[in-house]
Parts: sequence; C-alpha cells; structure tokens
Amino acid sequence: MPRLFALFVVLLLTAPVHAQQAMTFEDVMRFRDLHDPVIAADGSWIAYGVAPDRGDGEAVVQAVDADTRYVIAQASDPQLTPDGAWAALRFNPTMAALEEAPSKAKPQPGLVLLETATGAETRLDSIRAFAFSDDGRWLAMHHIAPEDTAISTDRDLGAPMTLRELATGRTITVDHARTFAFSPDGAHVAYTIAHIDSSEDGLFLRTLADADAILTLDARPRGHYGAMAWSDDDEAPRLAFLAATEDAEGEPGPAMLHLWDGDTSTLVEEAPEGWMIPAHNTVTWSRDGGRLFFGYRPMEPDEAAEDTTAAFNPYDEDALLDDSTVDVWHWNDPRIKTHEKRVWAQDKDRTWRAVHHLDDALTVQLETGSLRLRGTPEDDDYALAEDAAPYLREQTWDGFYDDLYVIDMRTGAPTQVATRTAGPASLDDDGDYVIFYQDEHWHLVDVEAGTTRTLTEGLGVPFANEDHDYPQPAPGYGLGGWVGEDEGVLIYDKFDIWYVPTDPDGEVLNWTEGQGRATNRTFRVVRTDPDQRGMEMGDEVLLEVYHNHEKTDAYHRAVVGETGTTALLEVEARLGFVAKADDTDRVLYTRERYDEFPDLWVTTMDFESPRKLTEVNPQMADFNWGSAELIEWRNLDGRPMQGVVIKPSDYDPAKRYPVMVYFYRFFSQRLHQFNQPVVNHRPSFPLYVSNGYVVFLPDIRFEVEQPGLSATKSLVPGVQQLIDLGIADPDAIGLHGHSWSGYQTAHIVTQTDIFAAAVTGAPVSNMTSAYSGIRWGSGLARQFQYEQSQSRIGGSLWERRDAYIENSPVFFVDRMNTPLLIMHGDDDGAVPWYQSIELYLACRRLQKDCIFLQYGGEDHHLHQYPNKLDYAQRMMQYFDHYLKGTPAPSWITTGVPYEGD
Repeated sequence: MPRLFALFVVLLLTAPVHAQQAMTFEDVMRFRDLHDPVIAADGSWIAYGVAPDRGDGEAVVQAVDADTRYVIAQASDPQLTPDGAWAALRFNPTMAALEEAPSKAKPQPGLVLLETATGAETRLDSIRAFAFSDDGRWLAMHHIAPEDTAISTDRDLGAPMTLRELATGRTITVDHARTFAFSPDGAHVAYTIAHIDSSEDGLFLRTLADADAILTLDARPRGHYGAMAWSDDDEAPRLAFLAATEDAEGEPGPAMLHLWDGDTSTLVEEAPEGWMIPAHNTVTWSRDGGRLFFGYRPMEPDEAAEDTTAAFNPYDEDALLDDSTVDVWHWNDPRIKTHEKRVWAQDKDRTWRAVHHLDDALTVQLETGSLRLRGTPEDDDYALAEDAAPYLREQTWDGFYDDLYVIDMRTGAPTQVATRTAGPASLDDDGDYVIFYQDEHWHLVDVEAGTTRTLTEGLGVPFANEDHDYPQPAPGYGLGGWVGEDEGVLIYDKFDIWYVPTDPDGEVLNWTEGQGRATNRTFRVVRTDPDQRGMEMGDEVLLEVYHNHEKTDAYHRAVVGETGTTALLEVEARLGFVAKADDTDRVLYTRERYDEFPDLWVTTMDFESPRKLTEVNPQMADFNWGSAELIEWRNLDGRPMQGVVIKPSDYDPAKRYPVMVYFYRFFSQRLHQFNQPVVNHRPSFPLYVSNGYVVFLPDIRFEVEQPGLSATKSLVPGVQQLIDLGIADPDAIGLHGHSWSGYQTAHIVTQTDIFAAAVTGAPVSNMTSAYSGIRWGSGLARQFQYEQSQSRIGGSLWERRDAYIENSPVFFVDRMNTPLLIMHGDDDGAVPWYQSIELYLACRRLQKDCIFLQYGGEDHHLHQYPNKLDYAQRMMQYFDHYLKGTPAPSWITTGVPYEGD
C-alpha cells in the first residue's frame, strides 16, 4: 500500500464523523423543549408540543406502532380522542405577529382538527376553547366573537359554539354560548346562553343524537350560570349547576343550587338566613355521586347610600378622615399588615364549604369560622379539616401550624383530633381513621373511639428526614396511600415502604423488605391512575427506585399484601413517569442523562421492549455537549461529600480548565438530569461546557447557626479536589449562585480567595437588616426564615446576635479580594433588593472590585426576555474575562453612565 494512501486511511479512520461546535446564545434560544404529552386511551397515538426557548413552536401527533407522524406548525395543547382517530390542537399566532401587532389588536388563536388516519386538517380561526366529548364522538369549539359584531354592554356576552360529530362531519351551531360541558357518557352537552336580548338567557341541555332535542334547565332574563358539574356516572349522569341573575353592571347576585337528575331540573338549595351562595363558586361531586359540595358566603350588610346633596365643607373632619390612607400595625395583630392584605386579597371571595346529601336532601355547612376542609371528603360520615387561627402570630417568626378536626358530615359538628401539627394528614375514604405526622412519627386517630396511637415507634428506623439540617423539626417522608377498606396505610422512611395496619394487633410489614436501606436505594409508589386514591390487597403497584449514591433510576413491581419487589427496568439514567393509557397497559415515560434529552419512550406495564418515540433535538450531536461524572471528597469536618463534574466531550487530561461552580444545597442528584438550555438567571451548562469550561455542581451540607461557614467548609474542599485531580486551573475558578446560593456566594468570597470571580444573584448580604424585612410577594415577615427555616440561624436576632453578624457578608467585605458581579431585580418579592444595595455600597466604600446590575421592574427571577438575555450574556462575558482572559467589555472596565430611560 502506498505510504500516502495508508496515511490517508489512518486519518480517515481516526477523524471524528463531524466536528463538534461551541454553542452560542442563538443556539440556546433555538433549543426546543417538549410540552404537554398525551397518550390516547387505547395507547395507539401520542401527541405533544415542542417549543424553543424563543420562537414559534409546533405540535406532533404520531402513531405508536407505525411510522405515521404529523407535524403542525404553530400548534400546542394537543388533545386526543380515546381511539386516537382525531387530534385537536390550539393554533397560535406567530411570535412576530404578536410582538408587532398593537396591544389592542393582538391576533387570536385558532384550532386545528386532525384526522389521524388520513392526515386531513381542518383549521378554524378565533377559537377560545375546545374539547372532545369523553367518548370521542363530538368536538365542541367555542369561538371568539368578531370585533365588528361586538355590542357595547356591561355584560359578558356569549359567542358562537360549534358542535361537530367527528364521524359524519355533521355540525350544530349554538349562538351566544358562554360556557359548555359534555356529559361523561357523551350523550349530552350543557351550555349557557348570554344573549344581547337577555330574555333569551338560560341553561340548556342538548341531546347530541337528536339535534332538535333541547331541554331548558333554567331560563331567566340576565341569567348567570356557573359551576356546572356532571356526576361521574356513565349510565345515568346528573348535572349540578348554580343559577343567578346579573345586575345592571353584569355582576351576578346570590345564586341557587340546582340539579338535573336525568329527567327534571329541581332546586336543591337556597342559602340559610344571613348567608348566600355566590355565583362565583365551585361545585363538586363525591366519587360515589351521593353528595354535592359547594360554598356559602356571609351576606354583606347594605351600605348606606352616599349623600350627594350636602354642601361641600372644607372643615368636615369625617370626610377628610375617610380619605386617609393609614394602616394601623398593632403588636398583637394575628398577621402583620402586608400578609393580612395578601390573605384578604386571596380570601375576600372565599366560600365556606357545605355538603348536600342527596339521599335525604340534607344540607350541612362544614366550614365555619377559620375551619377549612382538607380536600373533598369521600366518606358519608366525616370530613377532615384544619384550623390555623391559633398560630397566626407565630407565622412571623416560627412557621405554619394547624389544629386538625374531623367534622360530622350530618351535623357539621367539629371534633379536634390533633393540635399544632405542621406535617401532612389524611382521612381514609371510609372516615374511620386519620393519620398525621408530628414529632418525628406518624400517628393514627380512631375517629369513632376517639383514641390516638403512634404507628412508627419501635420499628428500628427513623421516619423523620435523615438529611434534615434546619432548625425546625425534621419532616417525614410522606405516605404511599391507604390500603383496602381502612385496613392499613403505606408509610415511607428514607429508603423503604412500610405497611402499617390500622388494627393495633395487626402485623407491620416492611413492604420492600429493607432492601432500600440495605442497598442505599429509595422506593416510592407511582400513581399510574391519577384518580385512584387508595389500593386494594392483591393490586399490582409500580414503584420508582432511586439509587442515592449512583444517582440512577429503576422501576419495580410490587403486590399489595406481599413483601418484596420485582425489578422491571434498571438504567444508568433518570426516569420520569408520564402517563398510562386508560384502556391498556401501555406506559409513556421519559429517560434522560446530562447528555440525553428526556425524549418520550413507550412500553407496557411489565417494561419489556421499551421503545424511544421522539427525537426532539437531533442537533445536540453537533455540539460539544460534554459528559457528567461524580467525584467525592470530604468537607473540613471529614464528612463524605459528592458533586457532579461536567467535562467537555474533547476533554484533555493533560490540560487544566476554567471551572464554573454552580450550587445551592444538594446537587449531586443532577448527575443524570438533562440541563435544558434556556436563557435565564442560571448559567446554561452545555453553553459553558461547549465553550471550554468545566462545570462543577457540589453538594452543600449545612449546620444550624453556621450556614455561611458550613457552606464554605463543604464547597472549598470540593474545589480543591478539582485542582488536586488536575481538572481545574487554580487561577480560573468562578462561582455562581442565586437567591439562597446567592447569599452563600457573597459570604464565601469573604472567607476565601480561591475564586477568580463570582456572580451573585438576589443575595441576602446583611442578616441583621434582612431578619425584620418583608417578603413582599407573600407579605410575610422574613423572621421565620432565620429562626426556623432556610437561613438556619435557629434563634431570634436578640438570642443569636453574634450569629447574625458572623453569617452576614456585608460585615466582612473588607476581607474580600474576589471580583464580584451582583444582580437584582428592583421589584423582588422574595429578597428585598436593598440587600444588594448594602453589599454594593460596602464594596464601593472599601474600593472592592464590584459591579451591580439592577433590572427595573423585575421580580426574584428575571421574566422579561431582553433582561434575561442581557444578564446571561454579561455573566458569560464576566467569567470569560476573569477566567479565560478575554478582553473586558467597557461595562466591566468603566461602567455604563445613565443617559435617560
């Protein structure tokens, strides 16, 4: 073989198939995510939306067992009929059309109806809502009224609705429809009419098999109908609804509860004296169809009419004081004023729930005063409720607590069963038992006997969170669900699942036989049927299994009432259950790794022969995406630690790399988590990796009273391990954190010079001033965060004065030698932005290298896309300059002078 030809062959065989390129911000903006996946009830078709971080999306409808695949540009929100024969999708205006149109003339969405057998599409413009009937025979399309047909009125008028029989193409048009709802059997559709001629208003029921069969359920001028709720009964569905009359401004007055029982429409309930049934309400059925739940509200007293005839008096003190804007903050208020205002805004339209028993036409008010139901009761005898009122003042500095009650469903009488609980609680479907978590154990209340016993004592393992590092009591791991007719309950510890019978003489079983704790794996129940509350003996149950050390996922099968599990699927990846087809055992799930997008896979419940169905981002192969691996080290106290190192695909062991460190608390679980490229306040890992960085995601373990020091003790040895392994360039290591890790970043750079540059977003810099600040988003005081929660001081400012100072970066800025970039939105509802001002002014006064990016009108996380892109680019420019030596842009060297908005 000639020498030149042989050399050519060697080069050909050793050369990569194609050169991998570095990502740009445009690549990030174009990268697509998968949204709203659905699978047909018979498992024959799937549909999902695909959308880039910025730009126009599309939807895909594809066969599971064939190569047929339809892509519909500008579509989203797919729905499928049970047999997959039809798909309906929202058709969206282009981004260009939305951004270029005047604010008062934005283009409207439409609808695409796709016949999957042929690919034939039907498109309609201006559709506000659409839905298939449950049996898949009909499609309802609610139109948006054209601008030129709008008539000036204070009422919310109806718009045309088209009903289409899919098999025949037959359509029925209903004018002036405001709302609609199909019956579960698909035989009827109920709709309300809001006509310009209000005498035509009403609620009507149309029998779909006979276009002329229309039943008037209620009719009245200016009628208002809301909260339509069908019973979940395919054989004899019933319809509950509220009927009211609107006033001259279009606001509905008090409503009455009605029921159509399949034959006639009857009045079920009028409010008792002093109460009303508001039209804006929720009506729900119990699953057995025996009870209706709805809400009352106290009647408001009539306000005296304002006297407009009195002469103006500039010295009228009462009139002047009526215009005062004062808020009175009393030391003994249940809530501080900002929180009180937030709660009032949420609760001003609150309803107090009641139940109507259909068997004897008995109506009982269940919620009174500050009592609130937990969920919708399924038992005929009791409901579970909570009362937070005794602990409202403590929310300022301690946390959130409730007293638990069971309410008699026939009398409304409450009985207290537990006090000062802060964890989950559940009432079994038969109303015999309440289980709740408190003081690191699970407790069971026998409702009839009025007795309480502890379920998890003496089992030899903790049921409180073993990794808890907060000052507040450790929470539990949760429940797997009730078993049988109040036979028992499944309880989680960190690793395993326990079956605990309600009978005190019954046998407690470690359902997973302790293999979780023995192998460092966590077992949890997967809800394959979202409507299923409990499970029966003998039921097969799907379990998800997570390996805490290796960070891998698996699926196992277990049988209720039997111990042990059977492995179905075990992979070195992360798995995500999406859905099970209603009528078959087909399962849709995702699989992902750092370098594998979470595409959709399909299999059966035994997880044999799984198949990948989607390939959303094939362009990933073009980029130097990198790969992730675990490293381990010990913190300064000798405790074992883990972290994820992401290296470029062309990583050279002989070379040292600039490193970007990103952290919060535990991050090693991200080993097999795909990092979706998006433009936001976080660094995009593949963007940095493909541009020559190594990314490090370390775990942090905290100590109460020393959050700043413990973060430093965890993180710095991990960074040193990267240096010792020959990965990191010791002169080119950057640190990034936001919010809680923004605080840690600001603190750490006052304790060490190991970092060449740092970026901190929305940090707390001064715990002494932040302690008595306000979380403006919720209205809550910040004190509880420091005494009991994330900030982990464990006491008040007066009890732990030194700890507040020692953990505040602003007091140690004089020790800081690391260039620091600060970012904060000046409308932050979580961390007041003056915390960044304090840090910036301290750096400025001490002549430390610091730049502050203030984003106007932004909350805790940036929302406006131009601001997200601006910050993401500046962040990378900052790291590129200090870690890679690229020339600094002028905003780093000289700043940006203000020149007007």
